[in-house]
Amino acid sequence: MTPLLRKLISTALLIAGASSAPAQTSDPLAPLPGGGAPTPSTLRPARPGPAALNARIAEMGRAFDGKAGIAIVSLKDGWEIGYGATALYPQQSCSKLWVAITAMDAVDRGRVSLSDKVTLGRDDLTLFHQPLADKILAGGHTTTLGALLFTAITESDNTANDKLMRSIGGPSAVRTMIAAKGLGSIRFYEGERALQSKIAGLIWSQSYSIGDAFYKARNALPAAVRRAAFDRYVADPYDGAAPQSVARALARLKRGELLSAESTNRLLSIMSQTRTGKLRVRAALPAGWSWSHKTGTGQNFEKRIAGINDIGLLTAPDGTVYAMAIMTVTNRSDGNSQDLMQAVTRELVAYHNARR
Repeated sequence: MTPLLRKLISTALLIAGASSAPAQTSDPLAPLPGGGAPTPSTLRPARPGPAALNARIAEMGRAFDGKAGIAIVSLKDGWEIGYGATALYPQQSCSKLWVAITAMDAVDRGRVSLSDKVTLGRDDLTLFHQPLADKILAGGHTTTLGALLFTAITESDNTANDKLMRSIGGPSAVRTMIAAKGLGSIRFYEGERALQSKIAGLIWSQSYSIGDAFYKARNALPAAVRRAAFDRYVADPYDGAAPQSVARALARLKRGELLSAESTNRLLSIMSQTRTGKLRVRAALPAGWSWSHKTGTGQNFEKRIAGINDIGLLTAPDGTVYAMAIMTVTNRSDGNSQDLMQAVTRELVAYHNARR
């Protein structure tokens, strides 16, 4: 037995619960940092939304092949509707929005500047989508906090996001922001490396950040261990969020209740330039409509995907704004999630146009 295989099997046994030792903070299945129940949202009470629209959204949610949560808030009329909107769903890269808000809040408080320089090296590399990796591997990369924020939101770069997070105080700073601003049922874990390793049934090693090392380590685990880790995450996601809380937070961001006017405008401008999710909400937008958003996509195991999401602010040609969060866990493929997002968007657009 090779040393690598011996280490992986040992890790697998730990995750599967074969060890009787108490859980440590490095255990992929250890309790969530901070623990406890989510803080309730401080958003003003919303009135019920249009009954017919709500019924159609619920019908779509029930028909989805998997688990779906949908929440829509009308900023103009003050109503909200939803389906499965109070349950927790994996956020995946949607959680980058909370890092961005924490960073802009730090700017507002004078703690950092977006022009602050930061240098990234090999120890900053993460996994999966990280366009910055080529620059880092070429000999290091020096940039600014503002550039990291832009890349994290628009390109969903995991390395940019984790470096930004650590530069503004780490995971605890993000969780503190979520609690202090009363954003409600929104969790934040320890960053991409810890999160994705735990979902896969591994404990992070920096060697996983290079090439296909992470995939080899993950594939070497027994299927039963991977399934147990995956199912536990889906059932009680470490980065879970309720679509209702996400949509309400987006509405508050747009209203200027979370950040200064300057920081609000800057962040919304960046979100409007997001390049990911072309087949999600954006694919259903008629001419004149805009979508400032963040997407999230989880790992695929046995044809199930732990999180396919699109959250953001939908703006009609007349300036009416709707905050919307669509979060899903598929049973077999990602196409159903994208179809659902497009269908919900078309239904909302049709409702808006009919009112006019």
